[in-house]
Amino acid sequence: MNPEAFRPLEGLVVVEIGHSVAAPFAGHVLGDLGATVLKVENPKGGDDARNWGPPFWEGASVIFQTINRNKYSVALDLKNETHLAALRRFLIEDADVVLQNMRPGLLAKLGLDAGLRRDNPRLIYCNLNAFGRTGPLAEKPGYDPLMQAFGGIMSITGEEGAPPVRVGPSIVDCGAGMWSIIGILAALRRRTLTGEGCEIDTSLYETTLSWMNTATVGYLATGQVPKRRGTENVSLAPYKAYLAADDYVLIACGNDNLFRRLAGVLGHAEWADEARFATNPERVKNREALNGLIGDIIRTRPRADWVAAMDRVGVPCAPLQRVDEVVDHPQTKALGMLQPTPDGKMTLMGLPLSFNGTRPPLRKGPSSLGADTARILGDAS
Repeated sequence: MNPEAFRPLEGLVVVEIGHSVAAPFAGHVLGDLGATVLKVENPKGGDDARNWGPPFWEGASVIFQTINRNKYSVALDLKNETHLAALRRFLIEDADVVLQNMRPGLLAKLGLDAGLRRDNPRLIYCNLNAFGRTGPLAEKPGYDPLMQAFGGIMSITGEEGAPPVRVGPSIVDCGAGMWSIIGILAALRRRTLTGEGCEIDTSLYETTLSWMNTATVGYLATGQVPKRRGTENVSLAPYKAYLAADDYVLIACGNDNLFRRLAGVLGHAEWADEARFATNPERVKNREALNGLIGDIIRTRPRADWVAAMDRVGVPCAPLQRVDEVVDHPQTKALGMLQPTPDGKMTLMGLPLSFNGTRPPLRKGPSSLGADTARILGDAS
């Protein structure tokens, strides 16, 4: 089998009625895996994310280009009865999956909600909302940073006593997109067995709660509200970024043996036998003293020296790299994660998956607005 032809979702028709990041992220992954993804956009400007810049690249924002490759853009005015009827007909007759993150209630008013399954029982319909299907906030819209604040992520991110910090990548949006994909794949498996599709619900808020699982369960177990700990892990020590002579290096000792090795590298093998540092629970109790001792030594040499010394004895560590360093690193290049578009005009991030040793190819770059409208409207477009 030609590895380039391995597209596990080939033949699957997905209609993405979405905008911003969460649903489009899910749509691009499904497209990368081989599905035919038709992205429905408003003819007047399209997805708002097209204009979320700078930076822009090849006519649209970098955000849009990143998560809308391997798709087809269908520009439809849902206030136009001809367009609306054509889309409804396509969803009933041709679609396998609908993926939507529109304002709650909007698609129901248009007759484009999961009620379509009455006419197409095989249809898998995925709702990706802000706060979830039910509850007092079910009708409220939301974005990634709002969820990071409301769901508690910002309460444990950053340094204690400093202003709140948003996690840089849109982890809630992308996480909700991933849960949508998981739900869709599970529903496809069930459809294979039963012939029946289903309605799926997930949300940004539920995704945030799932990311907060350990912190939340820790609170339920102890009654203590988690605090911000910077780069540290609340349950392990030493487990943080330390400033070397030139830049930061993160050291992660997940067990007592690793700490013993670290103590040796730092020239203080005796620390591993001190009562206050001998076990992880004791190190966590005495983390401030331990961090001070380690920090005083780490800052005396460049980070590259420390990384080399720790690598020799198997202590997990990593330099804190900037994006340009990540892009240029031989490991990044060896994995082939960065993929050029077929026209060679852009380079985008590939999927973190390989099948039979081959990463899914980037088959096409993002479509210009409405370039593929004829796929639904036919000659009427």
